[in-house]
Amino acid sequence: MKTNTICQLRPNSATTPFLVIGGSGKTGRRVIDRLQALGHEARSASRSSSPSFDWNDDPNWSEVLEGVESLYVTYHPDLSVPGASDHIRALLAVARTQGVKRIVLLSGRGEEEAELCERLVLDSGIQATIVRCGWFNQNFSESFFRDLLMSGSLAVPNAHVGEGYVDADDIADVVTAALTGEGHAGEIYQLTGPELLTFRDIAAMFREVTGRELEVIDVSREDFVAGLKAARLPEGMVQLVDYLFNEVLDGRNASLGDGVQRALGRPPRDFRSFLQKAHLSGAFA
Repeated sequence: MKTNTICQLRPNSATTPFLVIGGSGKTGRRVIDRLQALGHEARSASRSSSPSFDWNDDPNWSEVLEGVESLYVTYHPDLSVPGASDHIRALLAVARTQGVKRIVLLSGRGEEEAELCERLVLDSGIQATIVRCGWFNQNFSESFFRDLLMSGSLAVPNAHVGEGYVDADDIADVVTAALTGEGHAGEIYQLTGPELLTFRDIAAMFREVTGRELEVIDVSREDFVAGLKAARLPEGMVQLVDYLFNEVLDGRNASLGDGVQRALGRPPRDFRSFLQKAHLSGAFA
């Protein structure tokens, strides 16, 4: 088990440029905050950055990666989508040319296409670490799940299946450790929280913490997809959410990982603590 923690990671090394692809996302912005707090030069690459970064448009990727030594990659919308491995392969070619020395990839648990991307990164010749996660706690406070919680009803398939929800702050801590510390090269860290939770477990916990009633209804895949379309989600998002709920949340990930413990030497944050913190911050107001 590794003993390095965030507060022990080279706090005054501002000479190593860090780049976060997807720096405005749930984990990306947290990683940038941590790197900058440690005194590092860290910036985000996205469609709105300058120079801009677009997974579907690569002419300026070399400019985006110029001078970068350490790279955190989050892929939008998800590594499970067709074509993701082609984009990762192309990015790695540019990264090698630009002299990137270290890369951390955010990956998904139980996703075949994601595991292909992981192998590309690990075999790239660049010092690499894989951070493999499933569902985030913050899906319930910073994503469309919040609207479902606030509606008082969760109509979802596989409501009985346990999932090891992981906190985005734990992910950011592990990524920061892997980007700035030693001993993480070649590791695949499977990150989860400390317990498996079903949607019914989450509903009960949500009622206890917030005082709000929350009904869980287990629906068929067909009805679930129809509900997503009725909510006017873009077709690509409907396909992704359908895949996550009906294929990834099919029991294949109903086990706990030890990635937080191995990377940081401490237990992961629990879901109840996340809910309490989110409730106090007004996320469910």
